[in-house]
Amino acid sequence: MGNGLARELEEVKPAAPAALPSRDVRARTSPLLGGLLRFETIRRGLRVVALASLDVAGMFLAIWTALAIKTLALDPDLLYRTNGQAADVAPLACLVMLLLFARSGLYRDRPSRPGFATLISSLFQVTLVILVYAVIEGATFSSYYIFYGSLFFALLYVSSLRWAFERASGAVLRAAGYRRRAVLVGSGSHIDAVAHALQESSQIEPFGFVSLTPRRSDGLRDFGSLEALERHFDTFDEVLIADPDFPQEQAVDLVDRCHREGIRVRVAPSTMEILMDRVEFVPGQSLPLFELKPPVFEGIDFVVKRGFDIVGSMLLMAVLSPLMALVALAIRLDSKGPILFRSMRPGIGGRPFACFKFRTMQAGAEDLQERLEEHNEQGGALFKIRDDPRVTQVGNWLRRWSLDELPQLLNVVRGEMSLVGPRPLPQRDYDRLHDWHLKRYLVLPGMTGLWQVSGRSELDFDELVRLDFLYLERWSVFLDLAILMRTLPAVIRSRGAW
Repeated sequence: MGNGLARELEEVKPAAPAALPSRDVRARTSPLLGGLLRFETIRRGLRVVALASLDVAGMFLAIWTALAIKTLALDPDLLYRTNGQAADVAPLACLVMLLLFARSGLYRDRPSRPGFATLISSLFQVTLVILVYAVIEGATFSSYYIFYGSLFFALLYVSSLRWAFERASGAVLRAAGYRRRAVLVGSGSHIDAVAHALQESSQIEPFGFVSLTPRRSDGLRDFGSLEALERHFDTFDEVLIADPDFPQEQAVDLVDRCHREGIRVRVAPSTMEILMDRVEFVPGQSLPLFELKPPVFEGIDFVVKRGFDIVGSMLLMAVLSPLMALVALAIRLDSKGPILFRSMRPGIGGRPFACFKFRTMQAGAEDLQERLEEHNEQGGALFKIRDDPRVTQVGNWLRRWSLDELPQLLNVVRGEMSLVGPRPLPQRDYDRLHDWHLKRYLVLPGMTGLWQVSGRSELDFDELVRLDFLYLERWSVFLDLAILMRTLPAVIRSRGAW
């Protein structure tokens, strides 16, 4: 809806353009004067200085750590020289990083600041720029370890420092009572879904709503109608259009009135908005046409993703093998039955494969599935019971920390799965999917994905499928890395893992 709404803003005009402002609505009040009056300029400046300082500290620590490890491996007695070497290399790297981060919007305010994928992409660009500069300057290297070593630690340090900043600044803002008040506009069911999704937000507070269909207040202020909403613009900060089928003429008029008063307007994504990222203009037709290309990973994209999967899964298996051995021993001591469970699940193109998992249920648990259907607590095609009686004591612990999924690294090596992608569903759930859900099977299923880092079992099934669509349309290696980095914190929080 977002792109369609943008076009409608140009094509549809309000029927009665009365009470238009006497100046161009784009000519805002001086940002310096307005900001000082609301202390926003000071707050923005402190934010930029704090983030830039943390980024510089992270980059310096990354270069120092990479140099220190190399020095310890070659000659530990020269470790004292590491500080001087880092001080020689770091200034240029930090300058390039600050410029690229600023260009990527990584110093914008919280609601509009990009996430981990942009951060990872920018750090890769910093490394590439410094490498090209060094080669042009005629520098010679016995190995390129300093570049990929510094990149690895920069990803670790910079992302960790930024994560800590987000948590700390979010806590400060919440303690100060600073949250952006939002009014949700749309039909009742869509308002409920968006309000539920915003419950965990530390930045946006669902404040009120205007529903086109009957809806109970549910603690939110009912503004009644769009016309009445205009009289209360001073009580909230932004409007969220939560309905993809919101009438376009009313949307155009609402956006126009909100922008005149400096009210931010956002649109919750719809399936069509996600698909519009993939349109390609087809020339030479009597009617202008746009073709929707299939979201498959082919050519160099497939080579990159498959190479990433093989290297990543092999490294993870080497690192996690002691933990996997302990889990296997715990399962053997806890209950009778095999250690590994082979769950037949539809994979790419709907072709079934044996999905490996550590066994978390009693032997023969699948035979009891039918009896438990009436106790299903999950909507849509999914089957979930919070206190499933078939789960063993060790199985509960494995599920809480998602350790039962580790054997799927074997599926990744075998080419049946990917590290990141849409989660494979059991055959029972697959048989209950609607036709529009099946698009998620155009690519290899994944061990983790946007489901796992965006709410896991707490999200509505259709919302989960739309997250899969979003991943397919916007895939990149950087997005895969960002999801992998966010998976561990999601697992540690264990929210929605049942």
